[in-house]
Amino acid sequence: MFDPPDIAYLVCATPRSGSTLLCEMLTDTGVAGRPGEPFELLRGSNRPRQPREYFEAVDDPAVLDLLPPLLPPAPAGGPFDERLRTVIREGTTPNGVFGAKLMWGYQADLQARLAELPDLERRSPAARLAAVFGDVRYIHVWRDDNVAQAVSLWRAVQTSAWRAEDDNGHEPRYSHAGIDHFVRMLEAHRRAWAEWFDAEGITPLELRYEDVDADPSEAVRRTLEHIGIEPAGALPEPALQRQSGPASHEWAERYRRECG
Repeated sequence: MFDPPDIAYLVCATPRSGSTLLCEMLTDTGVAGRPGEPFELLRGSNRPRQPREYFEAVDDPAVLDLLPPLLPPAPAGGPFDERLRTVIREGTTPNGVFGAKLMWGYQADLQARLAELPDLERRSPAARLAAVFGDVRYIHVWRDDNVAQAVSLWRAVQTSAWRAEDDNGHEPRYSHAGIDHFVRMLEAHRRAWAEWFDAEGITPLELRYEDVDADPSEAVRRTLEHIGIEPAGALPEPALQRQSGPASHEWAERYRRECG
């Protein structure tokens, strides 16, 4: 059904965990695929998860009033099997290496679509991915300080500034309830990845945000070693600007104080 790449890997993560920095540096090597986020478009909206969709079970206006309104669904793309072929083609470098990033938040959506393809319904989740991408290697990127991670995500969903260069001048507002929601969500997603790897018998390369942030080139080197390819020359320098600053630190400390 699919012509899998020679080597494939998935960077499995949660938002604001350093996965974008890692994936952009892997892309810049020129030999490690082009690990973007091709699966982030959700079936219902054909858009990435919008800020209010992170809070579907929340009815607190003090939180919801700080978030932008939902956009209408975007036009649907073509058949999913055709999209997968495009994903493989665009995510593969000339040496036959494919890479992509997969957040737990859209893992269920992806698996539901894969299960609708011929002969994949009764397979396990990892077996479905292998049927499409071949012998997949996994990299798990996570963050020790999930309060700082939640603060970063809460600021991003208010401003739609996911990168430093996206700064639109909109000033986010502190909300204990908003941050607390993300603390719980991120911990649940991190735990879900660990349980999924265990259930599927997968031993991923584990990369902490704190280690990626301290030495991104070493994280890239370890990833290349894990997927079994040699770098073509010197490893790239990180180009992504750090977004966290004093305000993020103050919000994290305030949240911890309020939690006692």
